[in-house]
Amino acid sequence: MKQAFLLTFLLALALCGCTQQNPVLTVSGGRIQGVPAGTPEVLVFKGIPYAAPPVGELRWQAPQPVTPWEGVHVCDTFGPIAPQPGNKPGTFYGDEFYWEGTPEESEDCLYLNVWAPAATVGKPDAKLPVALWFHGGAYMNGYGYEVTMDGEAWARRGVILVTTNYRLGALGFLSHPALTAEQGQSGNYGTMDQIAALQWVHDNIAAFGGNPDQVTIFGQSAGAVSVKTLLAAPAACKLIAGAIIQSGGGLDTRGLSPVNDVPQAFYDAQGQEVMDKAGLETLTDLRSATTESLLQAGGWFSPHLDGKVLTDTFEDAVLHGPAGQIPVLIGYNKDDMGMLGGASVDRFCEVRDSLGHPVYEYEFLRELPTDEAHPASAAGAFHSAELWYMFGTLDRSWRPFTEADHALSERMLDAWTSFCRTGNPGWPAYKKTAPYKELFDIEE
Repeated sequence: MKQAFLLTFLLALALCGCTQQNPVLTVSGGRIQGVPAGTPEVLVFKGIPYAAPPVGELRWQAPQPVTPWEGVHVCDTFGPIAPQPGNKPGTFYGDEFYWEGTPEESEDCLYLNVWAPAATVGKPDAKLPVALWFHGGAYMNGYGYEVTMDGEAWARRGVILVTTNYRLGALGFLSHPALTAEQGQSGNYGTMDQIAALQWVHDNIAAFGGNPDQVTIFGQSAGAVSVKTLLAAPAACKLIAGAIIQSGGGLDTRGLSPVNDVPQAFYDAQGQEVMDKAGLETLTDLRSATTESLLQAGGWFSPHLDGKVLTDTFEDAVLHGPAGQIPVLIGYNKDDMGMLGGASVDRFCEVRDSLGHPVYEYEFLRELPTDEAHPASAAGAFHSAELWYMFGTLDRSWRPFTEADHALSERMLDAWTSFCRTGNPGWPAYKKTAPYKELFDIEE
């Protein structure tokens, strides 16, 4: 009997310890609890809603406050992703990143994910630095928990990582005369989602042990352009402590970032043309159309200056706005495309230095290894290649990475998380008189 009592007592203590290491948190909308990540030292909270589902009458509206829920929501499942064409197997990126296909797609997609050290969850006084990730995908594809993306290695380094979904394609960025008549402007719904996610982090991250005043935003490709856009957005810039821009270009990148000489009417006409082809004209038509018909309508949509959500270009924000005061880490991959790297990034660094603001530049040079089963995939230091390294997810890839690759990944993780903690990745700032650029390659 005594032995049975002792076992029961020890089990109760163990369960109590687990509860203390995995507390129930209160966030916007209700109570949540995370689950252990790959190791029990890190908790992950998957699929936290940060806004109401943008469906029905909320399609093509600014994100609304999250719908409250009852009880404790155990965050053990990632949420649906934004509807998208996807990268199919048999294509380069399909075979590189999406060989298992894509998860469930739904217009109810406004969810984010948090990785945090278990020891600091529920302890607001911990005040850990925070990183908020915006995925790429040309504003048409992507989601916040792609195979490359994980926050465990970040949390082990004392940085809370948040990844998020946002509306894509026509559902995220369509402008249309009927929508502009209703709202005074239209488009930029995906950008508003990103701002809402940033605001959610600011309002709730202390519950996870994070510092709401030390939030670094970062992204790659369209995610990097999103970072540039948010640096110029009045509602977002005030919430940003640092920014990392990966393969999103610097200055002089017309066509990548919003410009200031194209009126709203141009974007309305662009959207009208696409919707006309789909046989959709009125607001009733637009909001009652199926998701599939909107995807099939085609068109390419992205953020633009609307005088409300976005009022300044990235260039103006850098030269004249508060974004100039925010530390920036910027770089690109050796085999990136066009304006995504090279001269445009160097130009940005030169301007930042001339204004007396800190900026740190890098270039990713590692040409990824391949094997006999994938001979066509040896594509050098291609666009997005650094993601395996920067998230520490090399083991999820089919590529035959070496110990040197893992060492390179550790080096990048140390640099990125150091920047989030201190505003310095661990190498000299770029100076026009001493244009330092950190190079990331393996050491044979």
